[in-house]
Formats: sequence, C-alpha cells, structure tokens
Amino acid sequence: MTVSVGGVRVGGAPVRPAPGRRTRREALRGVFGAALAVALVPVVAASRSTRSGADPRDTAFDETYRGRRLHGVLKDGWHITVDGRPLHLMRRADGTWLSMVDHYRSYPTALEATRAAVDELNPGRELREADGPMHMGGDHGVHA
Repeated sequence: MTVSVGGVRVGGAPVRPAPGRRTRREALRGVFGAALAVALVPVVAASRSTRSGADPRDTAFDETYRGRRLHGVLKDGWHITVDGRPLHLMRRADGTWLSMVDHYRSYPTALEATRAAVDELNPGRELREADGPMHMGGDHGVHA
C-alpha cells in the first residue's frame, strides 16, 4: 500500500499522474485561462477602431430637419450645431448619445440625439449660446 501526503509519497518519491492525465492544478489553469479569454473579448472588440471602411454618414451629417439646419462633424468628438448654434452631446458608457436639451433619453447615434433635441425645442425657440465653458459639476458655491 502506497500512502501519499500533499502529492509526495511517504518515502520521498513524488506521485506523478498517469501519462495523458492532467493534474487538478493544470485543469484549473485551463479553466481560468479560458474564462479570462472570454472576459477580455468584449474589451478587445470595443478597443478596435471601426472607422476604417465606415460609412461617411457616421462621421458627418448636414441636413435640414423640421426646418432647422443640423450640422455635425466627428473630429476628436462630435461638433454639432443646430441653426449655427452649438448643441452639446454626451456619450454614455453603453455607447449611446444624449443631448443637453433632451437628457432623459439616449439615442444610438449622434444624429438621432440631435433630431430628438430639435423635437424638444418649441417652434421659434433656439439653443442658447454658451457664455463660456460649460460647467459640468464641481463646486456650486453651496456649503452645508
């Protein structure tokens, strides 16, 4: 009778698995390696550039929608104007877009978010000109 403790035979010689069989440690490494690969696939896919061969409409638009001129250019972020006035869009973590006019709902493309902002504007109402850089949070001067 052979007795082993911690993978070592009593008597000093290590216990080796039969040829063609894997140890528990090797099996766990394989399982964890596969799980890591599956977890990294979305990260790698999201980091790849999709701009090569992209439709030009995905990088710029210039159209009239409900009597308003919409112009947008993707260059280090979207630069969008409605009737010549800037419309600020924000990209959400899930890849959708929302505007400062209609910030309760997100849209799959910057153009759709721009159209939704126009839908929210009453006829004759225009976007306000920004007096300076947009304030996106921070100290509002209110202290407890």
